[in-house]
Amino acid sequence: MILVVGGAGYIGSHAVLTLQKADYEVLVLDNLVYGHRDLVENVLDAKLLVGDIGDRPFLDNLFATYPISAVMHFAAYAYVGESVTDPSKYYLNNVANTLTLLEAMRAASVNQIVFSSTCATYGIPETVPIPEDYPQSPINPYGASKLMVERILADYHKAYGLNYVCFRYFNAAGADPEGRIGEDHNPETHLIPLTLQTALGLQDSVHIFGTDYPTPDGTCIRDFIHVSDLADAHLLGLKYLMQGGESTIFNLGNGNGFSVQEVIETAQQVTGKLIKIVKSPRRPGDPPNLVGSAEKAKQILGWKPQYADLESIVTHAWNWHCKRHV
Repeated sequence: MILVVGGAGYIGSHAVLTLQKADYEVLVLDNLVYGHRDLVENVLDAKLLVGDIGDRPFLDNLFATYPISAVMHFAAYAYVGESVTDPSKYYLNNVANTLTLLEAMRAASVNQIVFSSTCATYGIPETVPIPEDYPQSPINPYGASKLMVERILADYHKAYGLNYVCFRYFNAAGADPEGRIGEDHNPETHLIPLTLQTALGLQDSVHIFGTDYPTPDGTCIRDFIHVSDLADAHLLGLKYLMQGGESTIFNLGNGNGFSVQEVIETAQQVTGKLIKIVKSPRRPGDPPNLVGSAEKAKQILGWKPQYADLESIVTHAWNWHCKRHV
């Protein structure tokens, strides 16, 4: 049985779906601060335990009750701006509570974990695409909290034999191709859903933060990766660990970027609607170009993105938003 922590959230729920397709028995643990009970119980039809990874007695009882063989850990706060204004929230949840989870795993002799990290651990890169050995210098508490957990996992591996795979995501996007689950954050900060919500009339416009970057159209370039491709990588990472693979870290991205302007233009083509934009000043800390190299995941895990084109990513997201909000 695989324990999916944060399995009622955006990426976690897609991982649950992928695990179920592969005939794994799945147990979802989520505190439902940002997760969606209805998606887990009504769409995924998975067993949901509502609880927090900072609650050690709860975790001890969970591991004593269920035959957990491995953990996938998606439970983290992930709003970069909020992490700057309220770092305590991020270090307590993303670091301290993860330590509680790891200690409960140790006590229960569960020694395999797949962990969601982030490209935010790299900070502002000077070169792209970014390989896994690029220096890590996060510029916000969110990225710093994820980097700290990466270091903790490495230390736990050496000292206690905990085996891990860390995935550093770039920009997760899209939705289940069959439209069953998708992205539903509150508040929403991601470009593609904000653009599609504008197309649906749920907000007046979408902001472009910076139009004078040294890029072909002056807007930032980001590496958008389909959430179902992310989920597939997690399944491959789990199998890799279960087959005795060495603990390691992988980037997950398409390896090529799309600009903010390209995303908006593609959304207009997919939706057939004119999307109003507001050109705004640059945001501090936004790198002009953020693209990752996923060659290591492709070579070692045999991973290959199935939906690498922007049109597929936006189309799947649009179908989901129409279903969810109309």
